Amino acid sequence: MPMGLKGTMVGVLLFCGWFFEGFGEDVKVTIGGVTSIAETDDNFICATIDWWPADKCDYNQCPWGLAGLFNLDLQNIILLNAIKAFDNLRIRIGGSLQDQILYQIGYAIHDCPQIKKVEGGLFGFSKGCLTMQKWDEVNKLINQTGALFTFGLNALIGKNKPELPPKGDNITWTGDWDSQNARDLIEYTLSKGYKIDSYELGNELCGSGVSARLDAKQYAKDLVKLRQMVKDVYQKARPIPKIMGPAGFYDKEWFDTFLEAAGPHAVHGLTHHTYNLGPGVDPTLINKVQDPYFLSQIAQTYKDISDSIRLFGPWASAWIGEAGGAYNSGGKDVSHTFANGFWYLDQLGMSATFNHKVFCRQSLIGGNYGLLDTTSFIPNPDYYGALLWHRLMGKKVLATSQNDSPYLRVYSHCAKQKPGISMLIINMSNSTWFQVQVQNDMNLHPTASESNGGQEREEYHLTPQNGDIQSDKLLLNGNLLSLTEASDIPEMKPKLVDPSSAIVVAPDSFVFATLRDFKAPTCM
Repeated sequence: MPMGLKGTMVGVLLFCGWFFEGFGEDVKVTIGGVTSIAETDDNFICATIDWWPADKCDYNQCPWGLAGLFNLDLQNIILLNAIKAFDNLRIRIGGSLQDQILYQIGYAIHDCPQIKKVEGGLFGFSKGCLTMQKWDEVNKLINQTGALFTFGLNALIGKNKPELPPKGDNITWTGDWDSQNARDLIEYTLSKGYKIDSYELGNELCGSGVSARLDAKQYAKDLVKLRQMVKDVYQKARPIPKIMGPAGFYDKEWFDTFLEAAGPHAVHGLTHHTYNLGPGVDPTLINKVQDPYFLSQIAQTYKDISDSIRLFGPWASAWIGEAGGAYNSGGKDVSHTFANGFWYLDQLGMSATFNHKVFCRQSLIGGNYGLLDTTSFIPNPDYYGALLWHRLMGKKVLATSQNDSPYLRVYSHCAKQKPGISMLIINMSNSTWFQVQVQNDMNLHPTASESNGGQEREEYHLTPQNGDIQSDKLLLNGNLLSLTEASDIPEMKPKLVDPSSAIVVAPDSFVFATLRDFKAPTCM
């Protein structure tokens, strides 16, 4: 079937009452509502703003434009409205260049250089400098939008570089962290009344590192120093910002050693990064995002980091501090399109089941993987998926199972707004329709579908325009989502459905559904 015709038929079926009896494959989804299996933070959805300049290029393309922090128009009306729509979106400022950023405050910093390409620099760039004028602009954005703000600090100030050129794989920096510049910034921030949710120390310096690394015990020492410094600066001021780290790729031995060396309550959020789709230039990227077997491989990492916390740091919680799917700025034909939602929404659901509290998407804007378009700021499809998750999925995660098809992913949480539960259903098949019946695992109370009554089910069906999964245009219940004339995020109304009917899931689609009559004691 031609792509455009397929998309039109799907839209008509979704809009006009779905299907006739027997259409598609029947699937029973069982949900356990007596107890929860995991719990996220109230503000699970997070997005990043990076430091990359316009000449950050990969694979003969330069997809960052003016979206890096130094160039970003922080008063762009679409940007402001996109953040405000979440009420309290988490924003993390950090990334590869953060360990080369100085802060133009205090006596310790005399020069304030601009980042530029330089041979021998980390990631091929020189040091850069954050002016207090730009810092004020950042915090104005945070205050205007009500965002929760995590800021990544430079962890390499004062440390000794490895011998250049490095011998073998030696990229380990040594020595103690010089915290004075960070302290001056934190003192200035507190004096201005700016609200910082958390400070994160360093970026991708753990394990084997990326462009630089630190020993786990040395990093623990530095992080404890940061924690004590923040306490000293804030004294009786409240709330005290939380401390996060190590902001890198999970390595069991390194993470376990760090937690043990740092000691109780040194770190609030154990942040790790994932780019499990591989390089953005991979020609098979479009296949990977729809391969349930491939996507499931990262589950072991989510479990392992939860085990590290249980054994060595039960006071901490797991955060995905940065996840872009494909590294090196993402895939130019995939990461900003509908297809990326197969990866993104699945990772949201999967990481939540492993007790991860926060999931920070790389990026809010910039690269090929931005939730917002790099130049126009117009939301890409994943933005709307993130927004629906934030509005519908509560923090309690419910056991959810179905054994009919690996291409159908289902995740369930207590509803964000009581009563009932909310579900995310992802159909990775490009040809199969599913009729999903939901049942309670204990059968303590009949579901609406069993009792043929109750409140109407609220459904949000997301499909790509014209059935093209590499489109960056998204339909909600058959209607194109686009900004209003005032550049506001459009209203996103559910389709109200008879609760006794099955949830019908089209090929290549995502469905959020809220079941108000589902009796889940843990959600009461």
